[in-house]
Amino acid sequence: MTEQKRRTTESNSNVLVEVQNLKKYFPVQTSLLDALLSREAKNVKAVDDVSFKIHSGEVFGLAGESGSGKTTIGRLILGLLEATEGKVFFDGMDVTSASPAEVRGLRRFMQVIFQDPMASLNPRMTIGNAIAHGLKIHKLGSPKEIRNQTNRMLEKVGLSPPAFFYDKYPHQISGGQRQRVVIARALVTNPMLVLADEPIAMADVSVRVLLLDLMRKLKNELELTYLFITHDLATAKYICDRIGILYLGKLAEMGNLREVYAHPLHPYTQALLAAVPIPDPKMKRTKEMPAGEIPNPINPPSGCRFHPRCPIAQEVCSKEEPEFRELMPEHFVACHFAENFL
Repeated sequence: MTEQKRRTTESNSNVLVEVQNLKKYFPVQTSLLDALLSREAKNVKAVDDVSFKIHSGEVFGLAGESGSGKTTIGRLILGLLEATEGKVFFDGMDVTSASPAEVRGLRRFMQVIFQDPMASLNPRMTIGNAIAHGLKIHKLGSPKEIRNQTNRMLEKVGLSPPAFFYDKYPHQISGGQRQRVVIARALVTNPMLVLADEPIAMADVSVRVLLLDLMRKLKNELELTYLFITHDLATAKYICDRIGILYLGKLAEMGNLREVYAHPLHPYTQALLAAVPIPDPKMKRTKEMPAGEIPNPINPPSGCRFHPRCPIAQEVCSKEEPEFRELMPEHFVACHFAENFL
């Protein structure tokens, strides 16, 4: 792990993950008659030509409504799904063309913090065994060393004393404690990249900030890189360094988080930010929310995919797909009229 981290740190670009023109289409299952009558196969275009980079040591966020393709991108990066087109590079290795053995070798360096801890933890496996499982799979130490490393990780995530939690089962601890177990399980192999997929969505409101603080603390201590997936821009603001806004499988906007939040250049980003609750009962919304819902990804709208809901859409928006361009330094946007918001 030390050599692996050193190679990334000493590289000229300091890019840990690079996604190039990534696409993922899921075929739609139809009846035999529909398949015979249909001229072309129908696909759910979950991810459609997405490109971005994640630098070592940063927290890169992917935000958008449900169905925008956030989780699918995360699974493609980890090699859990096979890409339809495009490339994913992890620390210089092409994950999309790697052999199964090579991908298995990367597993300890790429881990996941799942959204629902109760669903992701084996109810028949004790907390200690769940955390130690990754160490055993990758043969990272003797039984005594694995036990000691598991106890140290329990302490790091705030589950102390470790002996009290080691032999308990998931149903015997609280929801917040279960989420800490999932975090510990993801970090115990000392990974380089951690995919945090809505990691606090299932936690009580009272413990969400505590979990985010814990994740930030462990990121600094263990020199981690996060891909943080969320639908909540308020949460992203608390932890992310850069952010990409997804809409219907495409990036609408991407850049430094402070810059994107201060100067959103895409109407969809503006709508998401306007929907963030303000902790003042006297404040009223001044902007209307986009009408309707996210369109069907099987037959996405022509041109700009947001144009049916966009308040500034014009004829060109329905005919020509906007270029994803760098309008300001390190600030990219896909909108024909983004200059109006400068």
